[in-house]
Formats: sequence, C-alpha cells, structure tokens
Amino acid sequence: MVFGRTGSTRRAAALLAVIVLACVVLSACGSAKSAAPAEEGTRTIKHAMGESVVPAHPQRVVILTNEGTEALLALGVKPIAAVDSFYGNPWYEHIAADMAGVKNIGGESQPNLEIIASLKPDLILGNKMRQEKLYEQLKAIAPTVFTETLRGEWKSNFQVYADALNLKEKGEQVVAAFDKRMDDFKSKAGDKLNEKVAVVRFMGGKTRFYYGNMFSGVIFNQLGVKRSDPQSDSKAFEDITKERLPELGAADIVFYFTYDLDGKGKKQEEEWINDPLWKNLKVVQNNKVYAVNDATWNTSGGVKAANLMLDDLYKIYKVAP
Repeated sequence: MVFGRTGSTRRAAALLAVIVLACVVLSACGSAKSAAPAEEGTRTIKHAMGESVVPAHPQRVVILTNEGTEALLALGVKPIAAVDSFYGNPWYEHIAADMAGVKNIGGESQPNLEIIASLKPDLILGNKMRQEKLYEQLKAIAPTVFTETLRGEWKSNFQVYADALNLKEKGEQVVAAFDKRMDDFKSKAGDKLNEKVAVVRFMGGKTRFYYGNMFSGVIFNQLGVKRSDPQSDSKAFEDITKERLPELGAADIVFYFTYDLDGKGKKQEEEWINDPLWKNLKVVQNNKVYAVNDATWNTSGGVKAANLMLDDLYKIYKVAP
C-alpha cells in the first residue's frame, strides 16, 4: 500500500532537500578555498629537463652540485642536505661554517636517493651533466629542477637556482655586486691585464692546460685578460706532456692549482715544477708563477669561489680593493 504524503511530511522533505543543497554548496566552496592556496603556492620553472611545478617558497631544499651549494648560501638559503665537497670533511673550508648541520648525501655523481627521500624535501636542485640518469627517480621524490652543465658560464646556473627558489631579484643583486667588483678590479689593474696568462692544473698522474671555457677562464674572459694561447677560449682543457712545457714561454704570468686527495696530485706538482723544463721557463725565472687554491679557482665553481678568486687577483696584481 502506498501512502500519500501529509503536509508536514512534505515540509520536512523540502527542508531536508534545502539542507542537503546547502551542504553541497558549502562543501564546494570549501574545496575551492582549500585548492586556491595550492594553486597560488606553486610556480612553473623551465629548466634543462623540461618544466617542473615547484613550491612558491620552498623550505626544504636539497642541492646536488658544489656550485649550487654556493648559490644557495649566497642567496641566504641553507639546504637541508647537499652533496659533499670535493675537498674537506665533508665541506670546502670556505663554506664549512655556513654548512653546519646540513646532511651530507654523498658525491655529485651518485647522491644517496634513500637518504634524500627520507628527508622529505620540497625542492631538489641538480644538474643534467651529473645526474641526468637519476632525474626520474629524483622527481618522484620531490619537484626537481636541473641546470644544463658545469662548464663555462657559472652565472647561468646561478640564475636558474635563484629563479627556482623564487629569489630572482636577490640573485640579480648578488651577480650585480660581483660584476661591480670585477669592474673595479679591471679599472684599477689597467695595463696589467695586457700580460698574457696561462693556467695549469696538476692532478694524480696528469697535467693539464686550462682554457677559457672553464671556471677560471670565464672570469679571466670577463676581465679581458689576454691568454698565452689565443685559441684557448674555445676549449676547456687538454692533457699535456712535459715536452709541451716550453709553450708556457709565451706567458707573462702562470697560475697553477693542484687537485689532490691522496698525495698523488701533490707528487705530480713537485715532479713537474722541479723539472729543468719548468725551471728554465722565463716566466719562472721572472718569479711570475703563482700557486693558487684548486677549490676556489676551479673545483667549487660557484659565486663564493668567484669572489675568493677575485680576492686573490687583487693581491697578485697588487691592486687595492
């Protein structure tokens, strides 16, 4: 038997329908409000591996390159984790104080993914040249942004890191401050920069000429320093034998640095600089050969190292800062 609805029953049903509708509307509004901050709280960054949606203001950043570590520190951002420096235990001396408490996650070529995941980062910054094969695994852990290479113009990588951190304006200020120092040195050094420069690196079992497409070379290029090899700007480096030492005879100044982790690099340096071919070079006899720091002139490759290299140049060229 089907009973008809009484007036009170119909009124109750209508009231229930209104309440349900109100709940649906409120729920939809609530969902829209909760979604809005997520949309407003992200940014899309173009980088070497494509595009990534990153937090507008990342708080837990992992960095996978030495020069990237310096970029973060220069921007006032302390990473929660970083790959170890090529020297130090585990950080370069010139950044060690700023890196207290930062988790070491292994080397650039093989960072520890398990540790990275356990730290729950909200942004990972890396490099295609070093970690391209790990990109898919990294971006499964957190939004990941990669720079292209670790050779050549360091400023382009710095700008990517600054943009990913939503600190583009501050990044521009850091670079502008460095460029201002470079211009100051260049104007004060004057004709001294016409002296031809050569750069040598000693390593375990090998010696290299370093050219314009490496960290120190990029800085020399910006200063307008002349090179003893006019073709060197198109190259990064090349291994040499002792028989090529006489080529340094075209240099007015020689800078050399030594990559040494186990004593082999230092052994290579001592063997070469004590060789008659080296000692008979005019630049050596003129006391125009300078041993400089491998970390800050080459290996670290970041903005802090660039400023420290410039500090050295002020002293070597006897220019007051």
